Amino acid sequence: MADETRWLSAAEQADWRAFIAADRLLFEALEQQMQREHGMPVTYYEILVELSEAPGRALRMSQLAAGTTSSRSRLSHAVARLERQGWVRRRDCPTDRRGQVAELTDAGFAALQEAAPGHVETVRTHLLDVLGPDKFEALGEISRAIVEHFGGAQEPEPGC
Repeated sequence: MADETRWLSAAEQADWRAFIAADRLLFEALEQQMQREHGMPVTYYEILVELSEAPGRALRMSQLAAGTTSSRSRLSHAVARLERQGWVRRRDCPTDRRGQVAELTDAGFAALQEAAPGHVETVRTHLLDVLGPDKFEALGEISRAIVEHFGGAQEPEPGC
């Protein structure tokens, strides 16, 4: 059987490796800033953001997992830690006994408001300012194409 692997050209390999390095460096900068200034992983910040933007600041755990591209088990562990911080509370879904809802508390919203300016400045410094508006817009288009390739945005489950 012949080798049917579609190998990357030297230029494609260089671009691929640059993408990997950029991704890792950017997320390391975001993680360091969030840990240094607020003592929380950037993934926790993302959970707080998702909840803050949801109606009533609450989402089914499955919707929250989809919105943060987390596995349900990883999300459950993170939400448990956020509950111990007093930033999130879980409650049973009244219309579905199997479902749970994560809700952002006032303390969690205050923590998010405190963390947001530093996070946004880090994103701006290490991404927007580096790329400029045209390349940043192109990055958004590229990113949406990749997300669409993987099935696009998850359809929300019925609410509770």
